[in-house]
Amino acid sequence: MNPEVIAQRRIQPNILAIEDDPVLGAYVHEQLDRCGFQVTWCQNGLDGLALARQQAFDLVLMDILLPGMNGLDVLLQLRRDQSIPVIMMSALGAEADRISGFRNGADDYLPKPFSVAELQVRIEAVLRRVALERRHFPVEPPAEVVSGELAFDERACDAMFAGRPAELTRSEYRLLEILWRNPEEVLSKPFLYQQVLQRGYSQHDRSLDMHVSQIRRKLKAIGYVERELRTVWGKGYVLTAADSDV
Repeated sequence: MNPEVIAQRRIQPNILAIEDDPVLGAYVHEQLDRCGFQVTWCQNGLDGLALARQQAFDLVLMDILLPGMNGLDVLLQLRRDQSIPVIMMSALGAEADRISGFRNGADDYLPKPFSVAELQVRIEAVLRRVALERRHFPVEPPAEVVSGELAFDERACDAMFAGRPAELTRSEYRLLEILWRNPEEVLSKPFLYQQVLQRGYSQHDRSLDMHVSQIRRKLKAIGYVERELRTVWGKGYVLTAADSDV
């Protein structure tokens, strides 16, 4: 076989798709294969969890409503011992599912129905973001970057207050760090979508809003109140002193 073909196959992203709908599952499998991904498809949550733990995948694409074990529970189990990127799928408008997915550690959410083009863009954006983060990790564990009383651990992709980890996801950590490095500056949604999620902004996409909500909840849970992550309507987000007005 041609060495170039072998090399190309080696760098194909390995995707685990967990979708119980036989029509949608077969369609996603076929289309992602045509887009250059190596796809393993299963239709059961328990089987998907077992596969994710047995094999090395670059990303998991998973429905929420699954037989055997629902997608949210699969995600929760995965997050106990893996940081593999996960994109959740669910019906359009299921806000409770989106919130639960991000709270359990999902990297992104894709509402059904979706186009193959959007699916491909979402997958490539998550993989690109993970690759960038991995390239920036130094060989030696870095010292914590401390600003005020909130400490940032780049290797763990987490922030801590008084020794308590916030347990941020990679996307949440990246968003908080960017806002932290630009205090009192309103950063627009289009800018943050590109910097954090590595994709363009759409007014119907609430992924960034969900990440903001989770950051607020997690900082509050560890007792950090010196600064607030505020929404500036029509403009974007800002990290500002708790007693200041924007």
